[in-house]
Amino acid sequence: MKLLLTGATGFVGRNALLHALPHYEEIFLPVRNPEKLRSQLAAEGLDPAHPKLRVLSAEPKDWPAFAPDHAILGAGVLFARNRGEYFATNVDWTLRVLQALPETCRAILLSSLSAGGPTPPEKSARSGTDPDAPITWYGESKLALESAVRSGFPRRALTILRPPMILGPRDTATLPLFRMAAHPVRIKPGWKSKTYSFLAVDDLVDALFATLGQDPLPAGRHYIAAPQPITDRELIAGAAATMHARGLTLPVPQAAVRLLSILVDAVPALRASIPSLTRDRAREIWPDRWVADGADFSRLTGWQARRGLAETLQATHAHYVREGNLR
Repeated sequence: MKLLLTGATGFVGRNALLHALPHYEEIFLPVRNPEKLRSQLAAEGLDPAHPKLRVLSAEPKDWPAFAPDHAILGAGVLFARNRGEYFATNVDWTLRVLQALPETCRAILLSSLSAGGPTPPEKSARSGTDPDAPITWYGESKLALESAVRSGFPRRALTILRPPMILGPRDTATLPLFRMAAHPVRIKPGWKSKTYSFLAVDDLVDALFATLGQDPLPAGRHYIAAPQPITDRELIAGAAATMHARGLTLPVPQAAVRLLSILVDAVPALRASIPSLTRDRAREIWPDRWVADGADFSRLTGWQARRGLAETLQATHAHYVREGNLR
């Protein structure tokens, strides 16, 4: 069996690659930075010139002829300066990748809860029957990609998954959370608790490969999440607990966070250190509920999330310590 994996140097892709290595005879990796991939493989104790890996140019027009059996399309821009940057990669580039694949290739497209938007006010969880209402350029780009794929490739065996917040080892986006949680005073935006669905990256990777093994491949798009949502206070407290840190979490008015997002957009050094706080991505902070119902996907495939928040945060912290990012 042969696999095409996009986003191999990113958070989910890196975990998916490690899972896939024992199970595929060849893995094709389109990457923009081959040196970053080699460095990550070496950090995992793997040969950067692993015989199963085929590093490809990022552009499909430059690929040699090959025919993967499976594809996981997980690459995407999470943080960009403008709407066009999101659409150039998340939509246009991904469509070129799909166009280059044979129709016999079974594919999973990794979208996001952001494509649907926050939980509708009258509901406890967003489901597949709720109208989509993305509130950021990132979410708009993911929804546009889904629509283009469903209309442009109607005969392809393809599943679209919409995960929520993903946590786990090899993530860089939650490092600021752990650093803040180590301090005696921590902050959260807004006076009310905010509630989120989450998913451990190991559970997501399990779902990706379990889905590829389904016959037939589950059609359509599906929310996928751990069954128990969490609050922002629980997330901060959980990160602190992994480091045995004591402290107090203080709410900050959202107006102050909005002003900070304007400053982050204006200062390149701040954009680099806290990219999730740009004015566009900060729009996802304001809603009080980002909860999705993944029960339909579980019923359809038999997959179940098995990792809880505490276990996931402990594994994440242990990875940061190994990488030298935390003590």
